[in-house]
Amino acid sequence: MTWFASHPDDQWFVDAFAVRELIAEARKIIAQEPDPAQRVARLLPAFQALLRQEGWLPDAFAQPDMTSGMGNGIGQYLLFRAGDGSLSLFSLVVPPGASTPVHDHLAWGIVGLYRGQQREDVFALVEGDPDAGHAQLQRIRERQINPGECYPLLPPEEDIHRVTTISAEPSVSIHLLGNDTGCVWRHRYDPDRGTVTPFRSGYSNQPCDRDSAQ
Repeated sequence: MTWFASHPDDQWFVDAFAVRELIAEARKIIAQEPDPAQRVARLLPAFQALLRQEGWLPDAFAQPDMTSGMGNGIGQYLLFRAGDGSLSLFSLVVPPGASTPVHDHLAWGIVGLYRGQQREDVFALVEGDPDAGHAQLQRIRERQINPGECYPLLPPEEDIHRVTTISAEPSVSIHLLGNDTGCVWRHRYDPDRGTVTPFRSGYSNQPCDRDSAQ
C-alpha cells in the first residue's frame, strides 16, 4: 500500500485512499509551482481521477443541511483541512432548484461536479470595493456543469459565482481550495442592489475556531 505523509495538525474527516492521494499530489505541486493557474492545470488529472471514483464519499457528506450558513438547505462538509489552513477539501450539496448566494472564495482552487447537474453563473467585478460594502457586478458567463466536469477558481477574475442545481436530485460538488474556505470571512453579493455583505459559510460537520475569523 502507498504511504502518504501527513502533517501532525491535519484534519481528515474522510480518510479514504483517494482523498489521501489527491492531497499528497496537491502538496507536491504547491511546493513546486508558485503560479495558481499552473497549479490548477497540473492538479486537474488527479482531481478528475477523484471525481471518477465511486464509494469514497460517505452518504452523510452528500446530504442537504437546513442549518447551513450558505442558506437554502445547502450543506458544506469538510473532508480535509491542512493544519495551517492553507488547503481544504469539502463537498457542497445543493438541493434541487436551490441556488447559492453570489459569493467569492478569495483563494485559488478547483471545483468539480460529483453528482447531479448545476448551472453556474460567473460574475466580474466592474467597479466598487467589496470590503467597503458595494460592488457593481456583470454576469459574464453561464454554463451547465455535468458530473466529472471541473472549473478553476482564480481570483480576482475567476472567483465570483453562483451555482444552481438543475437536476431532480441534489447536486454534489467537490472543492479543493488554497484556504480554509468555510472558516474565512468572504463576500456575499447582491448584484441587483450592488451591495456586499461579509459572510462566513461555515461547515455542516465542523465548527470554526474564533481565531479563523479573518
